[in-house]
Amino acid sequence: MAGHHSLCILHPSLGFLLCFILIHSSLAAINEPTELVDKVCNQTSNYTFCLESLYSDSRTPDADPYTLAFISFGLAYTNASNTRDFIAELLKNTSSQDDRHHLKRCGHDYQKAVSALEEAYDDLNSETFFELAKLAGHASKASDHCQAAFKGTSSPPLARRNHDLKSLCEIGAIIAKLFTGSS
Repeated sequence: MAGHHSLCILHPSLGFLLCFILIHSSLAAINEPTELVDKVCNQTSNYTFCLESLYSDSRTPDADPYTLAFISFGLAYTNASNTRDFIAELLKNTSSQDDRHHLKRCGHDYQKAVSALEEAYDDLNSETFFELAKLAGHASKASDHCQAAFKGTSSPPLARRNHDLKSLCEIGAIIAKLFTGSS
C-alpha cells in the first residue's frame, strides 16, 4: 500500500482518482475475501491479521490453494529473514551483555526459522506438501523460543515480530492442511 500512496502525490487530480481506486479496491478485497481466503482465515487465531497479511500480496484475489501457500510461506520467510537481519543490527548496537545473550539466542532461533521456511518453499516447488505444516511449526517454535528469551522484560524488542511470525506460520500450516486433508 505504501507504493500506492506515493502515486497519489505525483499529480493531484489524477493521483487522487488513482489513489482512491487502488485503496478502495484493496479494502474491498479485504472486506469481501474469496471463499478460499475466508475458509483459511476463519481457522486462524486472528482473522483480521490473516486477511491483511494475505491481501498484502496482489495475487491473493485470484489465488488457488497452491498460490496461496506460496504467498503465506513467502510472507513468513520475509518476516523471518528480515527479523534475522534486524537482530544482527541490534547486536551491533547493544552493549548490555544480557541483551546480547538474548539477541544471540534469537538470532539462532530466526536462522532456524529461515531454514525451515526455505525448506517449505523447496517442498512447494517440488509439489511435496506433507512436510509443510511441520516446517511451519518449526518456524513458529523458533519465534516462541526467541520470545521466551526475553521473559520478564518489560518491552521485549522482538515481541511484534515474534507474534507476526507465529501468526504467519499458523496461516501456512492451515493452508498446508488443504493439501494433505488433515485437520
